[in-house]
Amino acid sequence: MITDADDRAFMARAIHLARLGLYTTEPNPRVGCVLVRDGVVVGEGYHRRAGEPHAERNAIAAAGRRARGATAYVTLEPCCHQGKTPPCTDGLLEAGVTRVVAAMGDPNPLVAGNGLEILRETGVEVAVGLLEEEARALNPGFIARMERGLPYVRCKLAASLDGRTAMASGESKWITSEVARRDVQLLRARSSAIVTGIKTLLADDPSMNVRLGADDLPGMDPGERVRQPLRVLVDSRLRTPANARMIGLPGTTLIACVDQDPIHAMRLESAGAKVYVCPESGGRVDLRSLFQYLARQEINEVLIESGPILAGAALQAGLIDEILLYLAPHLMGDCARGLFRLPGLERMQDRVELAIKDVRMVGRDMRVTAVPAC
Repeated sequence: MITDADDRAFMARAIHLARLGLYTTEPNPRVGCVLVRDGVVVGEGYHRRAGEPHAERNAIAAAGRRARGATAYVTLEPCCHQGKTPPCTDGLLEAGVTRVVAAMGDPNPLVAGNGLEILRETGVEVAVGLLEEEARALNPGFIARMERGLPYVRCKLAASLDGRTAMASGESKWITSEVARRDVQLLRARSSAIVTGIKTLLADDPSMNVRLGADDLPGMDPGERVRQPLRVLVDSRLRTPANARMIGLPGTTLIACVDQDPIHAMRLESAGAKVYVCPESGGRVDLRSLFQYLARQEINEVLIESGPILAGAALQAGLIDEILLYLAPHLMGDCARGLFRLPGLERMQDRVELAIKDVRMVGRDMRVTAVPAC
Protein backbone atom coordinates (compact mmCIF):
# COMPACT_ATOMS: atom_id res chain seq x y z
CA MET A 1 0.00 0.00 0.00
CA ILE A 2 1.55 3.28 -1.14
CA THR A 3 1.14 6.04 1.46
CA ASP A 4 1.28 9.82 1.05
CA ALA A 5 4.74 9.72 2.64
CA ASP A 6 5.84 7.18 0.03
CA ASP A 7 4.53 9.39 -2.75
CA ARG A 8 6.51 12.35 -1.40
CA ALA A 9 9.68 10.29 -1.05
CA PHE A 10 9.48 8.96 -4.61
CA MET A 11 8.76 12.44 -6.01
CA ALA A 12 11.67 13.84 -4.02
CA ARG A 13 13.86 11.25 -5.71
CA ALA A 14 12.55 12.32 -9.13
CA ILE A 15 13.40 15.95 -8.30
CA HIS A 16 16.90 14.88 -7.27
CA LEU A 17 17.33 13.12 -10.61
CA ALA A 18 16.09 16.16 -12.53
CA ARG A 19 18.81 18.30 -10.92
CA LEU A 20 21.41 16.13 -12.65
CA GLY A 21 20.42 17.91 -15.86
CA LEU A 22 20.98 21.37 -14.39
CA TYR A 23 23.90 22.16 -16.71
CA THR A 24 22.96 20.20 -19.82
CA THR A 25 19.29 20.30 -20.82
CA GLU A 26 19.02 23.78 -22.38
CA PRO A 27 16.66 24.79 -23.89
CA ASN A 28 14.55 21.94 -22.55
CA PRO A 29 13.32 21.73 -18.96
CA ARG A 30 15.07 19.63 -16.33
CA VAL A 31 12.89 16.58 -15.64
CA GLY A 32 13.26 13.44 -13.54
CA CYS A 33 11.15 10.28 -13.39
CA VAL A 34 10.91 7.32 -11.01
CA LEU A 35 8.91 4.15 -11.74
CA VAL A 36 7.62 2.23 -8.71
CA ARG A 37 5.79 -1.11 -8.59
CA ASP A 38 4.62 -2.75 -5.36
CA GLY A 39 6.51 -0.13 -3.38
CA VAL A 40 9.84 -0.87 -5.07
CA VAL A 41 11.71 1.38 -7.52
CA VAL A 42 11.96 -0.54 -10.80
CA GLY A 43 13.37 2.19 -13.02
CA GLU A 44 14.46 5.80 -12.96
CA GLY A 45 15.86 8.36 -15.34
CA TYR A 46 16.25 12.02 -16.15
CA HIS A 47 16.39 14.17 -19.25
CA ARG A 48 20.00 14.87 -20.11
CA ARG A 49 19.98 17.09 -23.17
CA ALA A 50 17.77 18.30 -26.02
CA GLY A 51 17.35 15.69 -28.73
CA GLU A 52 17.95 12.79 -26.35
CA PRO A 53 15.23 10.68 -24.67
CA HIS A 54 13.08 12.35 -22.04
CA ALA A 55 13.09 11.31 -18.39
CA GLU A 56 10.06 9.03 -18.71
CA ARG A 57 11.53 7.04 -21.58
CA ASN A 58 14.86 6.66 -19.79
CA ALA A 59 13.05 5.34 -16.72
CA ILE A 60 10.97 2.95 -18.86
CA ALA A 61 14.11 1.65 -20.57
CA ALA A 62 15.68 1.00 -17.16
CA ALA A 63 12.57 -0.79 -15.89
CA GLY A 64 11.88 -2.95 -18.93
CA ARG A 65 8.96 -5.32 -18.36
CA ARG A 66 8.75 -4.27 -14.71
CA ALA A 67 7.17 -0.98 -15.83
CA ARG A 68 3.82 -2.74 -16.41
CA GLY A 69 1.48 -1.86 -13.57
CA ALA A 70 3.89 0.70 -12.13
CA THR A 71 3.39 4.25 -10.89
CA ALA A 72 5.41 6.96 -12.63
CA TYR A 73 6.54 9.90 -10.52
CA VAL A 74 7.55 12.67 -12.88
CA THR A 75 8.53 16.26 -12.08
CA LEU A 76 6.74 17.72 -15.13
CA GLU A 77 3.59 16.69 -16.97
CA PRO A 78 4.49 14.13 -19.67
CA CYS A 79 4.64 15.63 -23.16
CA CYS A 80 2.02 14.60 -25.71
CA HIS A 81 3.42 16.12 -28.91
CA GLN A 82 6.01 14.95 -31.42
CA GLY A 83 9.19 16.98 -31.13
CA LYS A 84 12.76 15.76 -31.54
CA THR A 85 11.61 12.72 -29.56
CA PRO A 86 8.25 10.84 -29.49
CA PRO A 87 5.51 11.78 -26.99
CA CYS A 88 6.14 10.51 -23.47
CA THR A 89 2.41 9.81 -23.03
CA ASP A 90 2.72 7.16 -25.73
CA GLY A 91 5.73 5.65 -24.01
CA LEU A 92 3.97 5.43 -20.64
CA LEU A 93 0.89 3.83 -22.18
CA GLU A 94 2.92 1.34 -24.22
CA ALA A 95 4.87 0.37 -21.10
CA GLY A 96 1.66 -0.36 -19.19
CA VAL A 97 2.06 2.29 -16.47
CA THR A 98 -1.24 2.50 -14.54
CA ARG A 99 -0.69 5.61 -12.40
CA VAL A 100 1.10 8.89 -13.08
CA VAL A 101 1.94 11.43 -10.39
CA ALA A 102 3.16 14.73 -11.86
CA ALA A 103 4.62 17.46 -9.69
CA MET A 104 3.29 20.19 -12.01
CA GLY A 105 1.55 20.76 -15.29
CA ASP A 106 3.60 21.69 -18.33
CA PRO A 107 3.34 25.44 -19.12
CA ASN A 108 4.24 24.74 -22.75
CA PRO A 109 1.08 25.53 -24.79
CA LEU A 110 1.77 22.40 -26.85
CA VAL A 111 1.10 20.34 -23.71
CA ALA A 112 -0.64 22.48 -21.03
CA GLY A 113 -2.78 19.75 -19.47
CA ASN A 114 -3.28 17.73 -22.64
CA GLY A 115 -0.71 15.14 -21.63
CA LEU A 116 -2.48 14.38 -18.36
CA GLU A 117 -5.87 14.38 -20.07
CA ILE A 118 -4.72 11.79 -22.64
CA LEU A 119 -3.57 9.55 -19.81
CA ARG A 120 -6.87 9.96 -17.91
CA GLU A 121 -8.94 9.18 -21.00
CA THR A 122 -7.09 5.88 -21.46
CA GLY A 123 -7.70 4.78 -17.87
CA VAL A 124 -4.46 5.85 -16.20
CA GLU A 125 -4.91 7.22 -12.68
CA VAL A 126 -3.48 10.76 -12.63
CA ALA A 127 -2.50 13.14 -9.82
CA VAL A 128 -0.78 16.51 -10.12
CA GLY A 129 0.68 19.04 -7.67
CA LEU A 130 2.87 16.95 -5.38
CA LEU A 131 6.00 18.97 -4.42
CA GLU A 132 5.05 21.52 -7.06
CA GLU A 133 7.08 24.35 -5.51
CA GLU A 134 10.25 22.25 -5.60
CA ALA A 135 9.52 21.19 -9.17
CA ARG A 136 8.98 24.78 -10.33
CA ALA A 137 12.31 25.75 -8.78
CA LEU A 138 14.03 23.36 -11.19
CA ASN A 139 12.95 25.34 -14.26
CA PRO A 140 12.30 29.02 -13.52
CA GLY A 141 13.51 30.05 -16.98
CA PHE A 142 11.49 27.53 -18.96
CA ILE A 143 8.38 28.45 -16.98
CA ALA A 144 8.95 32.21 -17.41
CA ARG A 145 9.53 31.80 -21.14
CA MET A 146 6.33 29.80 -21.59
CA GLU A 147 4.15 31.90 -19.29
CA ARG A 148 5.52 35.43 -19.83
CA GLY A 149 7.51 35.33 -23.05
CA LEU A 150 10.60 36.36 -21.10
CA PRO A 151 13.56 34.50 -19.65
CA TYR A 152 14.12 34.30 -15.90
CA VAL A 153 16.63 37.06 -15.15
CA ARG A 154 19.17 37.00 -12.34
CA CYS A 155 21.40 39.97 -11.60
CA LYS A 156 24.73 39.07 -10.01
CA LEU A 157 26.57 41.76 -8.07
CA ALA A 158 29.75 41.74 -6.00
CA ALA A 159 30.24 44.50 -3.46
CA SER A 160 32.02 45.53 -0.31
CA LEU A 161 30.08 45.57 2.93
CA ASP A 162 29.29 49.24 2.30
CA GLY A 163 27.74 48.38 -1.08
CA ARG A 164 30.56 49.43 -3.43
CA THR A 165 31.33 47.56 -6.63
CA ALA A 166 34.51 49.35 -7.75
CA MET A 167 36.85 52.08 -6.64
CA ALA A 168 36.28 55.55 -8.10
CA SER A 169 39.07 54.77 -10.59
CA GLY A 170 37.13 51.72 -11.82
CA GLU A 171 39.45 49.18 -10.17
CA SER A 172 37.40 46.16 -9.09
CA LYS A 173 39.64 43.05 -9.06
CA TRP A 174 39.02 41.34 -6.83
CA ILE A 175 36.24 42.37 -4.47
CA THR A 176 35.19 38.87 -3.45
CA SER A 177 37.13 35.72 -2.66
CA GLU A 178 38.09 32.90 -4.99
CA VAL A 179 35.38 30.73 -3.40
CA ALA A 180 32.68 33.28 -4.28
CA ARG A 181 34.02 33.64 -7.81
CA ARG A 182 33.79 29.87 -8.26
CA ASP A 183 30.19 30.05 -7.09
CA VAL A 184 29.56 32.59 -9.86
CA GLN A 185 31.04 30.15 -12.36
CA LEU A 186 28.37 27.64 -11.34
CA LEU A 187 25.74 30.33 -11.94
CA ARG A 188 27.17 30.97 -15.39
CA ALA A 189 27.20 27.27 -16.20
CA ARG A 190 23.46 26.89 -15.54
CA SER A 191 22.57 30.09 -17.41
CA SER A 192 21.45 30.24 -21.03
CA ALA A 193 22.92 33.71 -21.55
CA ILE A 194 25.17 36.20 -19.76
CA VAL A 195 24.42 39.88 -20.32
CA THR A 196 26.80 42.78 -19.83
CA GLY A 197 27.14 46.36 -21.05
CA ILE A 198 29.55 48.21 -23.30
CA LYS A 199 31.07 50.20 -20.43
CA THR A 200 32.06 46.99 -18.68
CA LEU A 201 33.57 45.67 -21.91
CA LEU A 202 35.56 48.85 -22.63
CA ALA A 203 36.82 49.03 -19.04
CA ASP A 204 37.66 45.36 -18.40
CA ASP A 205 37.49 43.44 -21.72
CA PRO A 206 35.88 40.49 -19.87
CA SER A 207 35.56 36.94 -21.16
CA MET A 208 32.07 36.26 -19.75
CA ASN A 209 32.51 32.52 -20.19
CA VAL A 210 32.36 29.39 -18.05
CA ARG A 211 35.79 28.43 -16.81
CA LEU A 212 34.88 25.12 -15.22
CA GLY A 213 35.35 21.63 -16.56
CA ALA A 214 32.87 18.75 -16.66
CA ASP A 215 34.45 17.33 -13.50
CA ASP A 216 33.31 20.46 -11.64
CA LEU A 217 29.64 20.17 -12.64
CA PRO A 218 27.35 17.53 -11.10
CA GLY A 219 25.60 15.35 -13.65
CA MET A 220 28.28 15.71 -16.32
CA ASP A 221 30.61 12.95 -17.47
CA PRO A 222 34.38 13.41 -17.11
CA GLY A 223 35.78 15.04 -20.22
CA GLU A 224 32.35 16.08 -21.52
CA ARG A 225 32.26 19.44 -23.27
CA VAL A 226 30.84 22.21 -21.07
CA ARG A 227 28.17 24.30 -22.79
CA GLN A 228 29.05 27.99 -23.08
CA PRO A 229 26.14 30.40 -22.51
CA LEU A 230 25.30 32.96 -25.15
CA ARG A 231 27.25 36.15 -24.37
CA VAL A 232 25.05 39.23 -24.87
CA LEU A 233 26.59 42.69 -25.04
CA VAL A 234 24.31 45.72 -24.78
CA ASP A 235 26.04 48.29 -26.98
CA SER A 236 23.56 50.88 -28.21
CA ARG A 237 26.05 52.78 -30.41
CA LEU A 238 28.03 49.73 -31.56
CA ARG A 239 31.35 50.74 -30.05
CA THR A 240 32.59 47.18 -29.51
CA PRO A 241 36.13 46.67 -30.85
CA ALA A 242 36.43 43.73 -33.21
CA ASN A 243 39.28 42.31 -31.13
CA ALA A 244 37.22 42.16 -27.92
CA ARG A 245 38.20 39.07 -25.97
CA MET A 246 34.71 37.57 -25.72
CA ILE A 247 34.24 37.56 -29.50
CA GLY A 248 37.16 35.19 -30.02
CA LEU A 249 36.10 32.63 -27.41
CA PRO A 250 34.14 29.39 -27.97
CA GLY A 251 30.42 29.99 -28.08
CA THR A 252 28.46 32.91 -29.51
CA THR A 253 28.60 36.63 -28.74
CA LEU A 254 25.47 38.64 -29.57
CA ILE A 255 25.85 42.42 -29.73
CA ALA A 256 22.56 44.32 -29.29
CA CYS A 257 22.58 47.84 -30.73
CA VAL A 258 20.20 50.49 -32.05
CA ASP A 259 22.58 52.54 -34.18
CA GLN A 260 24.35 50.27 -36.63
CA ASP A 261 27.40 51.29 -38.64
CA PRO A 262 27.16 48.72 -41.47
CA ILE A 263 30.92 48.61 -42.05
CA HIS A 264 31.74 48.12 -38.36
CA ALA A 265 28.90 45.61 -38.00
CA MET A 266 30.39 43.62 -40.89
CA ARG A 267 33.80 43.79 -39.21
CA LEU A 268 32.34 42.44 -35.95
CA GLU A 269 30.48 39.65 -37.70
CA SER A 270 33.62 38.71 -39.63
CA ALA A 271 35.35 38.40 -36.25
CA GLY A 272 32.64 35.96 -35.13
CA ALA A 273 30.02 38.08 -33.40
CA LYS A 274 26.34 38.37 -34.27
CA VAL A 275 24.93 41.91 -34.45
CA TYR A 276 21.26 42.37 -33.57
CA VAL A 277 19.57 45.72 -34.22
CA CYS A 278 17.12 46.07 -31.36
CA PRO A 279 14.14 48.40 -30.87
CA GLU A 280 15.17 51.48 -28.92
CA SER A 281 13.88 53.34 -25.90
CA GLY A 282 15.24 56.84 -25.31
CA GLY A 283 18.01 56.25 -27.83
CA ARG A 284 19.21 53.08 -26.09
CA VAL A 285 18.53 49.38 -26.49
CA ASP A 286 15.05 48.61 -25.20
CA LEU A 287 15.89 45.92 -22.68
CA ARG A 288 12.41 44.40 -22.59
CA SER A 289 12.45 43.99 -26.37
CA LEU A 290 15.93 42.46 -26.13
CA PHE A 291 14.90 39.95 -23.49
CA GLN A 292 11.74 39.07 -25.44
CA TYR A 293 13.99 38.40 -28.42
CA LEU A 294 16.18 36.16 -26.26
CA ALA A 295 13.10 34.22 -25.14
CA ARG A 296 12.18 33.67 -28.78
CA GLN A 297 15.66 32.19 -29.25
CA GLU A 298 14.79 29.66 -26.48
CA ILE A 299 16.92 31.38 -23.84
CA ASN A 300 15.61 30.25 -20.45
CA GLU A 301 17.84 31.77 -17.77
CA VAL A 302 19.75 35.06 -18.10
CA LEU A 303 22.53 36.21 -15.80
CA ILE A 304 23.26 39.95 -15.80
CA GLU A 305 26.85 40.76 -14.86
CA SER A 306 27.26 44.46 -15.46
CA GLY A 307 27.90 47.88 -14.02
CA PRO A 308 25.33 50.00 -12.18
CA ILE A 309 23.81 51.63 -15.29
CA LEU A 310 22.65 48.45 -17.03
CA ALA A 311 21.72 46.77 -13.74
CA GLY A 312 19.69 49.79 -12.69
CA ALA A 313 17.95 50.05 -16.06
CA ALA A 314 16.96 46.37 -15.95
CA LEU A 315 15.67 46.74 -12.40
CA GLN A 316 13.62 49.83 -13.19
CA ALA A 317 12.20 48.12 -16.28
CA GLY A 318 10.88 45.32 -14.06
CA LEU A 319 13.00 42.70 -15.78
CA ILE A 320 15.02 41.33 -12.85
CA ASP A 321 13.50 38.32 -11.14
CA GLU A 322 16.30 37.68 -8.67
CA ILE A 323 19.29 39.56 -7.27
CA LEU A 324 22.36 37.65 -6.13
CA LEU A 325 24.58 39.93 -4.09
CA TYR A 326 27.98 38.76 -2.88
CA LEU A 327 29.14 40.93 0.01
CA ALA A 328 32.83 40.95 0.91
CA PRO A 329 33.97 41.78 4.47
CA HIS A 330 35.70 45.07 3.73
CA LEU A 331 34.89 48.74 3.18
CA MET A 332 35.68 50.75 0.05
CA GLY A 333 34.44 54.21 1.04
CA ASP A 334 31.76 56.61 -0.16
CA CYS A 335 33.68 57.71 -3.28
CA ALA A 336 33.60 54.20 -4.74
CA ARG A 337 30.93 53.08 -7.23
CA GLY A 338 27.54 51.76 -6.18
CA LEU A 339 25.39 48.78 -7.10
CA PHE A 340 22.54 50.27 -9.14
CA ARG A 341 22.08 53.57 -10.90
CA LEU A 342 18.47 54.43 -10.10
CA PRO A 343 17.68 58.00 -11.10
CA GLY A 344 14.50 59.49 -9.72
CA LEU A 345 14.65 57.92 -6.27
CA GLU A 346 14.37 60.97 -4.03
CA ARG A 347 11.91 59.98 -1.28
CA MET A 348 11.70 56.99 1.01
CA GLN A 349 8.40 56.03 -0.62
CA ASP A 350 10.26 55.66 -3.94
CA ARG A 351 12.45 52.88 -2.62
CA VAL A 352 12.68 49.60 -4.51
CA GLU A 353 11.33 47.04 -2.06
CA LEU A 354 12.95 43.61 -1.99
CA ALA A 355 12.25 40.35 -0.21
CA ILE A 356 15.27 38.39 1.03
CA LYS A 357 14.95 34.71 0.17
CA ASP A 358 18.30 33.36 1.31
CA VAL A 359 21.46 34.42 3.12
CA ARG A 360 24.49 32.15 3.33
CA MET A 361 28.26 32.25 3.64
CA VAL A 362 30.29 31.45 0.53
CA GLY A 363 33.84 31.23 1.76
CA ARG A 364 34.51 34.44 3.67
CA ASP A 365 31.84 36.31 1.72
CA MET A 366 28.08 36.50 2.24
CA ARG A 367 25.66 35.71 -0.58
CA VAL A 368 22.27 37.40 -0.31
CA THR A 369 19.46 36.27 -2.60
CA ALA A 370 16.60 38.76 -2.95
CA VAL A 371 13.62 39.20 -5.24
CA PRO A 372 11.52 42.28 -6.00
CA ALA A 373 8.71 42.48 -3.45
CA CYS A 374 5.25 41.84 -4.86
